[in-house]
Amino acid sequence: MHSPLRRLALAAISATVALAALAPLEAAAQKTIKFIPEADLRSLDPIWTTAYITRNHGYMVYDTLFATDAKFQIQPQMVDKYELSADKLTWTFTLREGLKFHDGQPVRSADCIASIQRWAKRDVLGQKLGDLTDSWTAVNDKTFRLKLKQPFAYVLEALGKPSSNVPFILPERLAKTDAFQQVSDPTGSGPFKMVKEQWVPGSKVVYVKNTDYVPRKEAPSWAAGGKVVKVDRVEWLYIPDSATAAAALNSGEVDWWQQLPPDLIPVLAKNKDIRIENTDPLGSTGMIRFNQLQPPFNNQKLRQALLHVVNQQDYAIAIAGDPKNGKPCASFFTCGTPLANQAGSAVLTGKRDLEKAKALIK
Repeated sequence: MHSPLRRLALAAISATVALAALAPLEAAAQKTIKFIPEADLRSLDPIWTTAYITRNHGYMVYDTLFATDAKFQIQPQMVDKYELSADKLTWTFTLREGLKFHDGQPVRSADCIASIQRWAKRDVLGQKLGDLTDSWTAVNDKTFRLKLKQPFAYVLEALGKPSSNVPFILPERLAKTDAFQQVSDPTGSGPFKMVKEQWVPGSKVVYVKNTDYVPRKEAPSWAAGGKVVKVDRVEWLYIPDSATAAAALNSGEVDWWQQLPPDLIPVLAKNKDIRIENTDPLGSTGMIRFNQLQPPFNNQKLRQALLHVVNQQDYAIAIAGDPKNGKPCASFFTCGTPLANQAGSAVLTGKRDLEKAKALIK
């Protein structure tokens, strides 16, 4: 099942696309965006946890060497240029000019190397890259090299991974922290700075524009391209009760609600000052997984029988409420992505067959 109600952090970064927000002209005139996130921010370390809310926080305050664009292509982000040796064992990266951390220090090769090495200890793809790494070497403050033990086709995909865990770049002094110990200092080089003294866990997170941030010149495209900040301040206001959140949006107390319950969509849509958009058409894919180690699903025939009677559309409607907000997806990998493939899925997409299911479990 595929639900488009969950979004990636890029919209929060640029503050230009809303899931449910006030009318565009009114929002554009504001210098502060008041935003209801999907969850409470409890950890600031995007390597220590895979929580989406921490990943989203990461996109606010950090940047990445590479990023994934809307066409699922890997694009340079902090990197200006790069090259691969003829034997496909040595990658050389050169950073863009003007990159600074929030404390005013320049982003150096040593910061990038330490950050990637820490990330590689926690992330699955990072661990694979780590296993194949012979060495990381800083040529100078702007240029560094990765030497591999053997060619690896997914180096850029690893460094441009868009979701948990994202290989964000931290200052070396923080990136040297043990990968299994949380970093609590939110200093990064991203488009926003976190005002930590105004952070109230369970209630509020405050970010202000990083005036030293130099965006790329390319147009924004998903997690890639220029991240041009158009507001001075963003406040995340955690409101777990959906009725309270809806009232705040209706009254104009907040500008943007990230992930609202499907049953409230038609209610809020009646307000002409509220615009409801799907900012992540890929959404989230839900799966029913059987515990084949325990009865009754240790019986292969029973698992096969259920495939003939389960109707994905029923689950999509039950969760999303409207076919526009959720649709079946018979691919193991997310529908709409380059890896999507429905080969062998006829048992899910074909006509439901109760008699065949009964025959399997006689």
